[in-house]
Amino acid sequence: MSPATPLPTIAQAATTYAIALGSNRCGRHGRPEREIAAALEALGNVGARSPTVASAPLGPSNRRYANAVALIETPENPAALLVRLKHIERTFGRRPGRRWGSRVIDLDIVLWSGGAWSSPGLTVPHAAFRMRSFVLAPLARLVPKWRDPLTGRTIRQLAQSVDRRHPRD
Repeated sequence: MSPATPLPTIAQAATTYAIALGSNRCGRHGRPEREIAAALEALGNVGARSPTVASAPLGPSNRRYANAVALIETPENPAALLVRLKHIERTFGRRPGRRWGSRVIDLDIVLWSGGAWSSPGLTVPHAAFRMRSFVLAPLARLVPKWRDPLTGRTIRQLAQSVDRRHPRD
């Protein structure tokens, strides 16, 4: 091979990510449910998705959220995927602001089939997912036997644990 000949690209194996999607503000795609549908299209490589569910807001926001979870396949490492997710959020009109404020779209990496990941600005599994029924319930419908790499508990077990701590109305 001459020095001018590029080396062949080595294909990296795709890994699976669980991505939480949330919206509680209308955007250019319409109501929050439509924003989630459009974000799923922007993500690409969606292998499965949960139904969209409504949830009460966390923090100071007064608007209810539309939430869903998607499983995507990509060769990106978690840091590269985070960059792509933040780009999608910006193109949807998300601007930095108050934590837990209203937003057109919120995309979070919840789990990664590669296990745990920690870098500046990113921790996988998501630090708070074990306490959020609006993430665990949809995720349990998709991958009930996926194990949290830090606790070893299945998604189904985590979802049941959250349900017991917060009785339903």
